[in-house]
Amino acid sequence: MAEATGIGVDELGLLTDLYQLTMAQSYFHHRHNGTATFSLFIRSYPPDFTYFVAAGLATVLEYLEAVHFPPSALAYLRQTGRFTEDFLAYLANWRFRGDVVAMPEGTVFFVNEPILEVTAPIIDAQLVESFVINAVHLQTLVATKAARCVQAARGRALIDFALRRTHGTDAAMKVARASYLAGFEGTSNVLAGRYYGIPISGTMAHSYIMSFADELEAFRAFAATYPDQTVLLIDTYDTLVGARHAVQVGQELARAGHKLRGVRLDSGDIAALSKQVRAMLDAAGLNEVRIVASGGLDEYAIDAILRAGGCVDVFGVGTRMGVSAGAPYYDIAYKLVKYDGRPVAKLSADKATLPEDKQVWRCTRDGHYVEDILTLRDEAPPAPAAEPLLQEVMRDGRRLGTLPSLHEARDRHLEAMRRLPEPYRRLSGGATYPVRLSAELRAVQQEVESELLQHYTG
Repeated sequence: MAEATGIGVDELGLLTDLYQLTMAQSYFHHRHNGTATFSLFIRSYPPDFTYFVAAGLATVLEYLEAVHFPPSALAYLRQTGRFTEDFLAYLANWRFRGDVVAMPEGTVFFVNEPILEVTAPIIDAQLVESFVINAVHLQTLVATKAARCVQAARGRALIDFALRRTHGTDAAMKVARASYLAGFEGTSNVLAGRYYGIPISGTMAHSYIMSFADELEAFRAFAATYPDQTVLLIDTYDTLVGARHAVQVGQELARAGHKLRGVRLDSGDIAALSKQVRAMLDAAGLNEVRIVASGGLDEYAIDAILRAGGCVDVFGVGTRMGVSAGAPYYDIAYKLVKYDGRPVAKLSADKATLPEDKQVWRCTRDGHYVEDILTLRDEAPPAPAAEPLLQEVMRDGRRLGTLPSLHEARDRHLEAMRRLPEPYRRLSGGATYPVRLSAELRAVQQEVESELLQHYTG
């Protein structure tokens, strides 16, 4: 569950904000533990964004099945002096007993649409809030950034190079997972390759070349070790000289019955250099050698390189994707929408919420998405061909069936992007996808707002 973090699964009950536990104790003491529904959604788009990619559900469900409070956790809570013995005894036997509906991973979704909804006794739903937000936020954040890179690459391959600059070990694992889900072809992260079944890929570092007395000597040594798997990093000293050395090694490999796989550019004017390097490779008969680009890339840099005619076959995308540079967080919220059969909502300025448990219906025309409609959970389909996006994935704390694999979620996402019309996929200046409320949901919203305003403003 908590791979590579140093945190064991037995500790994850404490991976929550203090106020979740203090509220839970108050709920417990007042026997205030009715059934609650919480909705997880994103309030607004970052600049230039017009969609999100759902990710993190598998992590959430694994956590919900496993989370508990072992004796060591209870001992820590006891020594804080904040919790009573009867509440600690309750936590000793506590397990999550709720239901979850969620969008499958890889689904493209939009502002104010529920990514998932949790229905459970309010203590259960409250205790898991912090982890649920954390898991979905990180992976959705990265998957969306990665999807934008995939769009910018126009069919060229992308590899996750983010491991060394992600925000911690667990983030590095989840970045590899989320970027693969969004369409990347592999990762440099070997543990993620093993754990998630993602293809692994890599080249060499400048330090390898610098450790030899001569660049050509370094290239030959690496090629001797990997005669059919070599990608040479050619910008350590002078990129075009490095390209000439790569050509020489490529021709030597060819004479021995092997093939140079690629060369990598990691600095400078990638568009201009890639064109020069491509011409040199082709002139030497090395037409199948691929050019890999890396170094501070994101969707905007990739787009600029290709607009300038860059001859890049593969993009290694690291830091800026791994930390979602430019949009490092989303305004994601997990809000109570129903309690003990009563629809509830916030009226806070800029943070108002929609009441009730809901469904999201996607309407299509000629195979493409045209509109989403938010309805009450039990409403009939609003249109003949509308598809319900929220699926029941957990009941009474147990997963229902088997989730789609990461590879299946990846296929789902790529198909979703194909069906999302081009105006909503632009890197900037994109159109806003239409999402509207059903008449029934709108009526409940107005009724709840009216009652609250009457109660609190007289």
